[in-house]
Amino acid sequence: MAVPISVGIITVSDRASAGVYEDFGGPAVRKASEEYGWTVLAEAVVPDDQPAIQQAIRSFSAQGCGLVLTTGGTGIAERDVTPEAIRGIMRVEIPGYGEVMRAKSLEITPNAILSRCLAAIVDQSLVLALPGKPQGAVECLSFVVGAIPHSVKLARKEPTSC
Repeated sequence: MAVPISVGIITVSDRASAGVYEDFGGPAVRKASEEYGWTVLAEAVVPDDQPAIQQAIRSFSAQGCGLVLTTGGTGIAERDVTPEAIRGIMRVEIPGYGEVMRAKSLEITPNAILSRCLAAIVDQSLVLALPGKPQGAVECLSFVVGAIPHSVKLARKEPTSC
């Protein structure tokens, strides 16, 4: 039986949030989420700004999103602050998610070594920081999808079978 998962999607991009270019990462993550049978409850496009990222994550968690997916801001450019924003409000980081996303991505591109993708528990949500490139975000999500339902149950303090 599939675990019902409610999702919030946050695109982190100065340019997309300013309307300079169209957001493609958020829609790609939305499509993948729906293909997994999840319900997308909330979406936002925010600038590369720690307080804005944190506010969106906390807002989505309060709205009942057991899973919050961010796309963008996980590289090493000066404005890439998504990991720092998440670490500033998390209860616990889950290193295995980032490790798997990087390891599998390295099989596709050597630049994956620059990725700072991660997962953490914030309030009652599992938060995954995915790459900004749509294909990379969807691929990274696919690498860890099997662990998400159990992680969401734990984040939401729901009973688990193990």
